[in-house]
Amino acid sequence: MPLKEPRLKPLTEEEWTEEQRELLQGYRRRSGKIYNIFLTQARHPEMMRRWQVFGDYILNGSTLPPRDREMLILRIGWLCRSEYEFGQHTRIGMKAGLSEEEIRRITEGPDAPGWTDFEAALLRAADELHAQAFISDETWAVLSGVYDEKQMMDLIVTVGQYQLVSMFLNSLGVPLDPKLVGFPQP
Repeated sequence: MPLKEPRLKPLTEEEWTEEQRELLQGYRRRSGKIYNIFLTQARHPEMMRRWQVFGDYILNGSTLPPRDREMLILRIGWLCRSEYEFGQHTRIGMKAGLSEEEIRRITEGPDAPGWTDFEAALLRAADELHAQAFISDETWAVLSGVYDEKQMMDLIVTVGQYQLVSMFLNSLGVPLDPKLVGFPQP
């Protein structure tokens, strides 16, 4: 992260307004803790409410297989140099079936040895969307040979959502949560 200190610190419980308390309690009920990303988003409750509808769709309602979704999220998090995003989705990616070695290899990109043609195309799609806001015909052909049109649309919005999340995290300097490991160590 380019910042040494957060530009907007995550809220402490003592700072919560009633509106923020109501919004954040749901996150505590789910996991017992509230992550720094949510404690930062809660500084703007209306934005958070609306953003979370789409974010919840990507994580819980998307047509993409969870492992594929996490490959895309990890790749765009790496490309955006969002250590927080990469760290959170390392945990989620492992639950979705990615190995530590695959997560490390995601940082090397689509041309790293060991990927299937389809997996390489997934990573390449993230690279192309990040660099040109466009998926090339070659990459599209590989992916659309497996995915239907809804999955192709979900692929694009997943990468876009997590590029936005990475911009939010990086620009505000959201600190890593306790016990969260960021980028893989060499």
